[in-house]
Amino acid sequence: MKKIVMTAFCALMVAAVAPVKAQVKTTREQILFYTSGWKGERFPDGRPKISDSVVERAKNVTMEDLWDFLSSKGYHCQYENGWQALHVDQPMSGRALTAQYMPARPDMTTAIKAEGKAEGRTGGNNMWPINELQNGDVYVADGFGKIVEGTLIGSNLGSGIAAHSHTGFVFDAGIRDVMENREIPNMNGFYRASDPSAWKDMTLTSINAPIRIGRATVLPGDLVVANRDGIIFVPAVLAAEAVASAEFTNLEDAFNFELNAAGKNGAEFEGGWTHAKYEAFAKWIGQHPEKLKMTQAEFNAELARRQGK
Repeated sequence: MKKIVMTAFCALMVAAVAPVKAQVKTTREQILFYTSGWKGERFPDGRPKISDSVVERAKNVTMEDLWDFLSSKGYHCQYENGWQALHVDQPMSGRALTAQYMPARPDMTTAIKAEGKAEGRTGGNNMWPINELQNGDVYVADGFGKIVEGTLIGSNLGSGIAAHSHTGFVFDAGIRDVMENREIPNMNGFYRASDPSAWKDMTLTSINAPIRIGRATVLPGDLVVANRDGIIFVPAVLAAEAVASAEFTNLEDAFNFELNAAGKNGAEFEGGWTHAKYEAFAKWIGQHPEKLKMTQAEFNAELARRQGK
């Protein structure tokens, strides 16, 4: 009996001194678990680091072409629309840093505040994800669609997002200080609506965990592409291939438009991609190298794939 008591006592002592893992900030190991297919460079927090080139090129492709590619790979829940934007005519792209918010309840917020204090965090927990942002990130937050008293940022926090990311945010929630936020350089933002109220009765519950944005699932490190048509979240492991495929489709369309305009496409206004047509397309690209945003090697590989070679 004495031995059992001593064993139990030792177990309790070990539990008491064992380090407690953070509950709000997702660990590197957890991010690696969800993004195990990614074999490239990562940020220190574990998020996939998609290349700057792919991120920049993504601004110039269409939602439909990215959606078609993702759908062909079995990804059917990556797009959401119905947004307002600070600069609706300026496409935005970047790497997702995710955050989840929930309706507040005292016991939960007390625990989260205690964890933040232990980690040396300051201010309201709607500031915590901003401090994690890296250059080229998009701050993507699930604010459960709350607008009135669901304004995750005003202009001061907006300036913090711009300073850290030089990119912007996507909030399934509201914002305030829209006029001032529009004046902040190096930032765009997509949100559900604006409201003059301050955020209330909601709390941060996770940083860099998987989240839901409308009908889309978002993982940390996803490629975020946002424009006036909507927002799409591309898994990091597919980002380079998705952008190259979308660029290729755009080139196909440009070639097809010329054939249609010249009356040289018969009744195949959007198809008819035979071997001969692809050969003519490749020759046309050779005559217009300025149209290539991808490398010639990427173009050749996608051409071979579509020809079934």
